[in-house]
Parts: sequence; C-alpha cells; structure tokens
Amino acid sequence: MDDEIKKRTQETAAKLFGKGIKMDPPYRTWKEFDRDLANDLSMFITGNLYSRGVLSLPERQMVACAMLAALGAADELRLHVNAALNVGCDPKKLAEVFFQLAPYGGMPKVNEALSVYRDVLKERGEWPLT
Repeated sequence: MDDEIKKRTQETAAKLFGKGIKMDPPYRTWKEFDRDLANDLSMFITGNLYSRGVLSLPERQMVACAMLAALGAADELRLHVNAALNVGCDPKKLAEVFFQLAPYGGMPKVNEALSVYRDVLKERGEWPLT
C-alpha cells in the first residue's frame, strides 16, 4: 500500500509542480523540521486527496486557488496558480475565479490574487493573457 501511495504522490506532484515557475514547494520546508511527518503530509495531501477522481486536478486547483486567494495566502497561491496552469486550467477562467472573490472577500483580496497571478504568468512567459 505504501508503495502505491508513494507512486501516486510522485506522479501527482510531477503533474502539479513539475514545470513552470521555479519555487520550492512547502514540502521542502516541512522536511527541514520533520522528515517523517513531511512524508506523511505529502502522501496524504498529494497521494491521497489530490489523486482522488471525484474532482479533476484542474477542478481541485481552481478550488485551491479560490480558497488561498480568499485567505490572502499569497505565497501558497503563487505555487497553486502555477500548478493550476500546469494541469490545464483555462487562464481566463482562473482570472474569473479571482474576480468572484469580490462579493465574499472584498476587492483587496481580488487585487492581491490578480497581482500574484500576473506575476506567475509573467514568470512563465504567458503574460499578457490573450
């Protein structure tokens, strides 16, 4: 079972974080403090949760981006915006997700999310959106 989860974790992580902007994933920080716990967290989040078939990876990333933007978690949002693009999220739909924050989180959250998004797109060489 552990080998199967490790394989799913590696495959899913490669899809999400294998290309695009250069950024250390939080997993590396976790490992500096507790290698075993970092592995457990990674296998749960990426190997079990993200690999479930109920939502596709693009759908999961849209949800993650919306939640991170609403929380104002810019560093984590940067990582997941890149992952969303890596797994095929439509760039215009991702922008729309951030505009949808307006009535619930307010314009400061929209502005922050769009700024992070634009920076990622620039770093990927995909700005401006067409």
